[in-house]
Amino acid sequence: MEALRELERVQRVLSLMSSRGLCHTGSGGGAVDRFLAQFLLFMVQSADSLSMEKKFMLVSELLGKVTPDTLEEVQHLTRLEADQDISSGALLQPKKLETHAEKSTIQAAPMVGFDAMTRAKSTLEDFCRSYFMFHGLDVNSPQSIFKYLPVLSFTESYIYQLDASNEDSLDLVPDNSSSSKELESKKEAFDDTSLSQMIEPLDCLLQRQGLMTDRLRAELKSGIQYWSLERKLCQALMRHEKISIDDVIKAIHLKSFDYRVLNLLMYQLTGQQVNEFHMDFLSISELLVEISDDLYDYEDDVMNNTFNILRMFAAIYGPSEAPNMLAKCISEGEEKYENLLKKLDPSLSGSYWRRCEEATKEGGKLSGHAYGTWNIPPVISDEESFRRERLSKHDASAAII
Repeated sequence: MEALRELERVQRVLSLMSSRGLCHTGSGGGAVDRFLAQFLLFMVQSADSLSMEKKFMLVSELLGKVTPDTLEEVQHLTRLEADQDISSGALLQPKKLETHAEKSTIQAAPMVGFDAMTRAKSTLEDFCRSYFMFHGLDVNSPQSIFKYLPVLSFTESYIYQLDASNEDSLDLVPDNSSSSKELESKKEAFDDTSLSQMIEPLDCLLQRQGLMTDRLRAELKSGIQYWSLERKLCQALMRHEKISIDDVIKAIHLKSFDYRVLNLLMYQLTGQQVNEFHMDFLSISELLVEISDDLYDYEDDVMNNTFNILRMFAAIYGPSEAPNMLAKCISEGEEKYENLLKKLDPSLSGSYWRRCEEATKEGGKLSGHAYGTWNIPPVISDEESFRRERLSKHDASAAII
């Protein structure tokens, strides 16, 4: 979480730099601006009794004397110091105090919070019960679960943490609220670049573990695409702007990227070649599950201003036609699913069928991916009024309690 907070601090400074005309205009602008933002954050850190003016004067004088050669000498000295620590065994000793450099290293390491791990739990359970069979693994065997759980759990939790950060940029505030300008600035600063920076530690970790592939990296990037589309579409709805059906269809297909990331990791962890047919079959299954979940969570997604395919269809086709167009989309998806299911190995097909039946019953959903009864809820034609009414009822209930 500290790494995410540090990135948020950098993004706020970048936004300030942009508003003050302090951004670099030459080549390598993004990397240069991030370096300058981090330098400004360093400058405002507490330094005993030194005032801001004093620190500014000291740095100005120093920069007038320092050359690139001086920086290389300092870099060489820090390397020598690290080598001496290793040879003396100092790195094996417990440290009571951490230097600023050490704290920066810790902050750069990939970390996940407890809330993200809690949210990832149900997805991990569903993945193991639904996808392990495609890798010839017995989900009822503890050895099969715990052998791969550290990588799967950390990856999914990290993705949930990034998803939470993206959802923060979709928060609703009244137009006249004193905090609306601050939130709008935060939304503008939170872009694909910041998400790419946030996902880099996970990329590096998987690469160090020998698990990263070009395809896996592309799937992680598709997650950034989904979050970008979610921001674009949900913010357009709030502004009553037109949205593209192409963007909506792309977003619903990208939404299950985390399952594909976990599945590709399983191929790497088990040393097997990617089974393209299985990936295609599971992809259409994932699409139907996402639509089913969206129908089940429709009202909550309206309240939270998050992506929901029924919300999007209502905005494009209108409240009366949206259910018909969505039913057509579901029918096409089911047809593709049934065609692929027939080509699946019979034993695997039967196991997956039973798993989907279990998931539908356990979820208590009336709408279900291929096996339940699809039930499209009444379309909310005026989302703003719906939110006001729901919040009013909630406040009234809270007052009674």
